[in-house]
Amino acid sequence: MNLPLIWIGLFTAVSYLIVRSIYRLYFHPLSKFPGPKLAAVTHLYEFYYDVVKGGKFIWEMQRMHDQYGPIVRINPRELHIKDPYYFDPIYTSKGQAKDPYIVRTFATPLSTAATVEHDRHRYRRDLVNPFFSKRSVLGVDYIVQDKVDKVCQRLTRALKEGTLISLDDLFAALTADVISHYAYGESLGFLDTENLKNEFREAVASAGLLCHFARFFFVVSMVAETMPGLVEWMQPSSKGLWDAKRMIEQMARSSLEKEHEKDANSRKTIFDALCAESVRPEERTVARVRDEAMVVFGAGTETTARVLATGSYYLYRDKPRLEKLRAEIETVMPDSTDHVSLAQLESLPYLTAVINESLRMSHSVTMRLPRISPTPLAYKDYIIPPGTPVSQSLYFMHMDPTVFPNPDSFNPERWLEASSKGERLTKFLVPFAKGSRICLGMNLAYSELYQMFATLVRRFDLEIRTPPESVRIMRDFIIGLPDDADYLKVHSLVTNAL
Repeated sequence: MNLPLIWIGLFTAVSYLIVRSIYRLYFHPLSKFPGPKLAAVTHLYEFYYDVVKGGKFIWEMQRMHDQYGPIVRINPRELHIKDPYYFDPIYTSKGQAKDPYIVRTFATPLSTAATVEHDRHRYRRDLVNPFFSKRSVLGVDYIVQDKVDKVCQRLTRALKEGTLISLDDLFAALTADVISHYAYGESLGFLDTENLKNEFREAVASAGLLCHFARFFFVVSMVAETMPGLVEWMQPSSKGLWDAKRMIEQMARSSLEKEHEKDANSRKTIFDALCAESVRPEERTVARVRDEAMVVFGAGTETTARVLATGSYYLYRDKPRLEKLRAEIETVMPDSTDHVSLAQLESLPYLTAVINESLRMSHSVTMRLPRISPTPLAYKDYIIPPGTPVSQSLYFMHMDPTVFPNPDSFNPERWLEASSKGERLTKFLVPFAKGSRICLGMNLAYSELYQMFATLVRRFDLEIRTPPESVRIMRDFIIGLPDDADYLKVHSLVTNAL
């Protein structure tokens, strides 16, 4: 072995790292922004907190802001801002692009959610956008109501048997059955299974546990796409992701093969839109349809279920607020088995306040979502260079004490008090993000939230059997997780049917 060559190579590598570190510290366009020196020099700082310590970088960012102020350089190329009044310039300005460095963490590279290029993102979004309009959601309101009725059947059965029921599993089965019926044309029937097993919920958890590693090692995403069996063998916890992918891939293949057989008079689905012959040929592939459907199914399952479980946890531990909400719901549902329209439920101010507070405290998405502006951005005394990834965290927005006093308290009254003063507190409520890349499923999610909360509170008394630490967010794996589980868990005993 030629030792001089090894020393030359080692010297070259060390010299490169030293020169790069000096550049990043003193000559980089972000060198004037505050933050830890080590974070400015290397991504290993972030790697340590998110990979080694397991989803803890969010709390290190909080510490950075406490020390350095509202704008911080959190890694060599990215700025993070903690200022609820500066959310819109980042996320609603024209031409903002996603950050490829973050997008690579997704296990769905061909989905709209993972599309960075603006024109392609718009084309892909336009294919499915009509299905999530308020009008379209109202037109299939019966799908949600049917699944809500099935939830009530499971709760009634739990009451008769005197058994604990996992509200988070129950609500995830509800949302998965709704989105599969809505997107594919038929429900996958998770509410009918004995244990409420849900591949899509498992897929979200699996993707979350892989996300940080994939962000630092792009080869993981490439291997996962070409050799999923290898990744599953190396990381058994990812099994749920590949099971869901295989299931949806079969659905995608079937939809593409049967597109020409579709009855012209039948209700169009999201799969129909993705497989239509009018779609560009390069977009009509099994992989493309599969990835888009994975995002629709995954996002449509866990996030809304999390809001329902979180809201139920706090509400059923607070009898005065529960009774206040029940009394309001009774004004439109005098009989507990009544079905009322979404418009009637949306007119109830306290129900709306409970839903807003549940959205705020559920922390369904804790992962930061950087945007890249093609033009300079001005923040206080700083000019942010174009091409710089800039992010805010939804968790910090929703827990900011200057906007939401006592942010750890479940307080629906805060929304009514703000409204009575003419304050638009909802502008700081951003669980679906904002701008051209706002969550597509927002209207469907609201339909599920209004109908399920109203029906649950009107029909059942529950006794929550879950300690506070099981709903306390301690780790960031795209979604917020407690320290001791890969899901937020809420167990309950059904004590009465009204």
